[in-house]
Amino acid sequence: MLSVAVFRLACSLVIAVLAALGNAFAIRGIQAGVNAYTGERPLRQEFSTFKNTGPAFDLYIQALLRSQQADQRQLLSYYEVAGVHGVPFRAWDGVTGKNWAAYCPHGSVLFPTWHRPYMALYEQVIWLNAQWIAAKYPASQRARYRAAALTLRIPYWDWSVNPTMPPEVNQPTIYIKAPNGTINVPNPLYTYTFHPLPSNDDFPPIGSPPNGPKVWSLQSTVRYPDGNNQSQPDLINRQLQANGAALQSMTYTLLTQQPDYGPFSNTRYNDGSGVGRYNNIENIHNAIHMLVGNGGHMSNIPYSSFDPIFWLHHANTDRLFALWQAVYPESNFTSSQVSAYDTLTIDAGQTEDINTPLAPFHSDDSGTLWTSATSWTTKEFGYSYPEINDWAFNSSQLSSNVKTRLNALYNPTKTISKRAVSADTSSSIGLSPNAMNIQWLAKIRISKSDIASPFFVHLYLGQAPADPNSWSFAPNLIASHSVIDTSMLNPASDQAIPTTLYGQIPLNPALLAAGNSNLSSSKMVPLLKSQLSWRLQRTDDVPLDIGEVPSLKVHVVGQQVKPRVREDEFPEYGKAQVYREVTSGKAGGLQEEDDDQD
Repeated sequence: MLSVAVFRLACSLVIAVLAALGNAFAIRGIQAGVNAYTGERPLRQEFSTFKNTGPAFDLYIQALLRSQQADQRQLLSYYEVAGVHGVPFRAWDGVTGKNWAAYCPHGSVLFPTWHRPYMALYEQVIWLNAQWIAAKYPASQRARYRAAALTLRIPYWDWSVNPTMPPEVNQPTIYIKAPNGTINVPNPLYTYTFHPLPSNDDFPPIGSPPNGPKVWSLQSTVRYPDGNNQSQPDLINRQLQANGAALQSMTYTLLTQQPDYGPFSNTRYNDGSGVGRYNNIENIHNAIHMLVGNGGHMSNIPYSSFDPIFWLHHANTDRLFALWQAVYPESNFTSSQVSAYDTLTIDAGQTEDINTPLAPFHSDDSGTLWTSATSWTTKEFGYSYPEINDWAFNSSQLSSNVKTRLNALYNPTKTISKRAVSADTSSSIGLSPNAMNIQWLAKIRISKSDIASPFFVHLYLGQAPADPNSWSFAPNLIASHSVIDTSMLNPASDQAIPTTLYGQIPLNPALLAAGNSNLSSSKMVPLLKSQLSWRLQRTDDVPLDIGEVPSLKVHVVGQQVKPRVREDEFPEYGKAQVYREVTSGKAGGLQEEDDDQD
C-alpha cells in the first residue's frame, strides 16, 4: 500500500505532467454510482441526514481534512480550489485573463450556472480523496467503505428549514471511525487554517469594514468574530433564527412565483426597461454569507470560499437552482446581460449569455470550458437531490412531484380550504404566512456606487433598540437585507458600469407573529406607515448613517394571492400595488415623486 507521502508525490507528478503536456484538469463530476440502465444518480443529502450515514460521513470528514492538509501549491488542494472563487486573483489550471479580479461572476446571469461546475470540482476532489481513504480500511470493513466512497456526494445545509448552523460545524474536533479505529480529529468543517498564511500578493487587504478584523491577516477562517478574532456561533444562530421565517418565505415565493431565468438568477437583472426584479436566488444566498460571516470570511466575498461552511451553503444554493429547473421544465437560459464587473476573464460591459465560457472550469482535458448550455443539468455531473428523481418521471410529472415537496417543506398546511380566503380571516384558519391571500413585501434597491463595504438593512416593526449590538436579533426585527460589495472581486477595475442591486423582504411572517390577524390594506397601510422603520449597519456592528447611502429606496407593496388548493400546485399571484404613503417622508424610503421601478 502506498504511504501518504508517496501518494501525494504521485499526485503532484501527475498534475505536473498534465501541465507540461498542456492538458487541463477535466471536471466531469462523478459518474461512479450512476445506474447505467435507469439513470438514477446518487443524492446530495441535507446535512442533518448526511451526518448519520456512518461510512459516508466518516469518509467525507477525512477527505475534506486531507484536502485541507495538502500542500497549498497543489492544483487540487483545498487552498487552490477555494481560491478559484475569489483571491488569489490569478490563473487556475492555465486559464489566464487580463484583469486582476476573481473568476466568479456576481450580479450576473452566470451566477447560478458558474457555481454548478465549481461545486462539481469540489465534489470531485472530495470523492477522489475518499477513494484512497476507503482502501485503507481493514479487510473486514473495506467493502462497506469502498461502497460508500463510490456513491459519496457532498451534503447541503437547507437554511430555509434549519435556520441555525449544523452543530457539527462549530466543534473544533470531531469523532469519526477511521481506518485505525474511532478517533478525534481536527474538524475540517469548523475552520480552515492556512499553511502558510499567504502574502499580500495572494491575499490583498480588501473588503473588511473599518473596525472589523482584517481577514487576510488571520491564520484561520472565522465567523462573526469578536474583538479577539474568535468565532461567535451563538450570535450567528441568533441572527439566523431571527431571519428564519423570512428566509423560508423568500425561498418559497421565489420558487413559486418566478418562472423566468433572468430575474431568478441575480441581484441586478432588469428586463431591459430599467425595471428590476427584487426577489432572486443571489439575494437569498447573500443573506447567508452575511449572517454567518458578519465581519468574518463568509461576508468578505473574495475570502468566503475558504470557510468550510461555504460549501454546505452553496450546495443548497445549487439545489434551489435545480428545484427551480424541475418546477419550470420549459424555462431555459434565454436571457443575456451586460456584465457590470470585471472578472479575471470577462470585461465589464461585455454581454454574458448561455454560451459564455464558465472559466476556469474545463469539461475535458483538451481545454474545452463549460458553458451555461453544457452545465445546465445536474445529470451532467452525476448527482441529484432528494426532491428530484428525474430518471423516474417525465418532466410534467416531476414538476408536480417537486411542487408537492416544496409545499411540504416551505409552505406546510394541514388543512387547505377550497373557498376563497379573505385578508380579514386568512390567519384565523391556520394557514402559514406563505398561504395567505395577500402578501406584504418590502422592496429595496441600492446603487452599486454607494456600497463601500458590506452592510445590512435591518427592518423593524417599531424602532430599533438603542444598543446596535442587538440590532440583528431584536425581538421586533422583521428581517435583515444583506448588501454585499461584489466590486471587491475586481478591486483594480476602473470600469464604472452604472447598476442597481435589488432585494426583497417578506413582511407577512413578522406581521402575523406580532398578532396582526387582519392583513387587509385598510389595516396594514396605516400600521406600516406608523411602525415600519429601518437601520443600516456594517459588518463590524457599527451603525451606518442612511445619508451615506443616498440611493437607498425602500418601498412597500401588497400583492393579492390565491392560495393553493392541491398539494401539487402553487398559489396564484396577482399584480403588486405600491403603497408610497408607507415610506414617503422617511429617510431612505420611496417618496411620492420617486419612480417605484416595480
